[in-house]
Amino acid sequence: MGYAGDITPEAAWALLKENPEAVLVDVRTSAEWKWVGVPDLTELERDVVYVEWTRSNGQHNDDFLDELAAAGVTGPSEGDNRPVVFLCRSGNRSIGSAEIATEAGIAPSYNVLDGFEGNLDEHGHRGGVGWRAIGLPWRQS
Repeated sequence: MGYAGDITPEAAWALLKENPEAVLVDVRTSAEWKWVGVPDLTELERDVVYVEWTRSNGQHNDDFLDELAAAGVTGPSEGDNRPVVFLCRSGNRSIGSAEIATEAGIAPSYNVLDGFEGNLDEHGHRGGVGWRAIGLPWRQS
C-alpha cells in the first residue's frame, strides 16, 4: 500500500470533523456527481473538492494531479501537509487516487472504504453500504 490507509466512511467523517484542515476529494465522474449525489460538508463549513479520476467516457484523467493543484490540494513542498481523503463510488478508484497523490507528495492520503455507494449486492444494486447508506450528509443537484 503506497498511501496512508483505508478508512471507513465514519472514520473519514470523524477526521474531517476533527481536523479543519482535512480535505475530501470526490474522484467520481461529473455524471455521478450530477445523477447520484455528492457528500455535503456544509455543517463543517467547507466544500468538497471534485476532481475526476476517470472521465465520463472511461478515459483516465491525465490531468488529475494538475487539477488537484488547481483546487488547492498540493504537497508539503508547497507547505501543505493536510490529510486528504479520497472518495469514489465503491472504494476502488479512490485507491489509485490516493496512491498517485502520495507518490506526488500529497500526504497523508486516505481511501474511503465502500465509497459513496458501495459495491453491487447480491441483487445487483448499490447503496447498501458507503457514505450515503450510513447516513452521512449528502445532497443531489
